[in-house]
Amino acid sequence: KSLLILCDGGESNSSRHYIFKEDLQKTANALGLEIRIAHYPPYTSKYNPIEHRFFPHVTRACEGVVFDSVETVKTLISRTSTSKGLTTIVHILDKIYETGRKYAADFKEIMPIVFDTHLPKWNYRAIPQE
Repeated sequence: KSLLILCDGGESNSSRHYIFKEDLQKTANALGLEIRIAHYPPYTSKYNPIEHRFFPHVTRACEGVVFDSVETVKTLISRTSTSKGLTTIVHILDKIYETGRKYAADFKEIMPIVFDTHLPKWNYRAIPQE
């Protein structure tokens, strides 16, 4: 019925970027699903359970290997697993993304994003619109 996404607080999905919120709202509308975002504040992504529990295994799988192709990286990462049975599914996105995109001029004024009362800067929801 809803989806929770734990996001790092920087780069393209920064809690400050309205282009991320606009794309998030479009995704919620397309899926018909409420999407809750919880950003980790700057310098705290180490507490993200995925980063903490899985990325070290990915790093170990890639140690000492020269990345000579995307296929090499895909193979290494797809073989990554943990002793508890966590495995990876790897998809290569070859889409060319547009740089310098701007959010719609009126998005901030009509934005249907609902900010939480507790830490609204980092916690909010995109509720599907008709």
